[in-house]
Amino acid sequence: MRASRLVSALLLLQARGRLTAGQLAQELEVSVRTVYRDMESLAAAGIPLYGEAGHDGGYQLVEGYRTRLTGLTAGEAEALFLAGLPDAAADLGLGGVRATGRLKLLAALPEGLRERAGHVQARFHLDTAGWYAQREAVPHLAAVVEATWQGRLLRLRYRRWAEPREVVRTVEPYGVVLKAGSWYLVAGVGGAARTYRVSQIEAAEVLDAGFSRPESFVLEQHWAAYLADFEARRLRAEAVLRLSPEVFANIADLLEPVQAAAARETAVPEPGGWVRVVVPIESVDHAARGFLGLGEGAEVVSPPELRDRMAGIVETLAAVYGRSMARV
Repeated sequence: MRASRLVSALLLLQARGRLTAGQLAQELEVSVRTVYRDMESLAAAGIPLYGEAGHDGGYQLVEGYRTRLTGLTAGEAEALFLAGLPDAAADLGLGGVRATGRLKLLAALPEGLRERAGHVQARFHLDTAGWYAQREAVPHLAAVVEATWQGRLLRLRYRRWAEPREVVRTVEPYGVVLKAGSWYLVAGVGGAARTYRVSQIEAAEVLDAGFSRPESFVLEQHWAAYLADFEARRLRAEAVLRLSPEVFANIADLLEPVQAAAARETAVPEPGGWVRVVVPIESVDHAARGFLGLGEGAEVVSPPELRDRMAGIVETLAAVYGRSMARV
């Protein structure tokens, strides 16, 4: 751990020039006292660095010195694929090697390119998590990743929505996917690819036995096909709505993306500025809960059972709030 920190400190000085003990401590996540000891160790090892006291002081390498410790390790090279995803790298246990790998790349760049890279890093940040959502606990992600990278079978105890709620499966882990802040395992079971949400895994055991990953399997292509199929299976029916000008203008913020897109594509103008649209729905109950948020600016035309469900909910709400007003 200390050797890795010393290398990181050296690469930081090479990539950024002069840094104070406080800045180094913040970057390396150690105390200032530890930085002082590390600088003494580097100097004792023959690294040509010097420190200057004062407000504008700090540590820096002798001009012209460049370390050759810029070759990437296997772990650092793997972690570079997560360069813009610090949370994902941390989940996978690659936070430290990701940081070191990034420093090695910066240290290997000419000064002008280092400045441009730093310019981009200071101004752009990728956050994959959705709004109003906490990060899921994934205690078994490490085992999932280990089995995936080593090509070994994985025994899972998995909690699902359908009955039986808990199942045990031995799977061939093909890959892991980070979707909107949630981790998923794509694995082979009985010759077919299945998808498991990692947060739903109750227990995971990496087995000694290996497996042969299908040569024709491409994770990115499989995931795109899976999402398309999921939407097709989920949204199995349609509803016809009448929307006010205000609701239609803000439809992207009021309905799911696929529903909003369908509304724009099928919109037919009606008198008074209203429009008639056709949108896909998952079920009557699910659609009723979603369409209630449209308020008086929307009317369900069909199917009849959805219209009746909406009317029943509105009548129940009117009765509830009517009783509440009577008690005031």
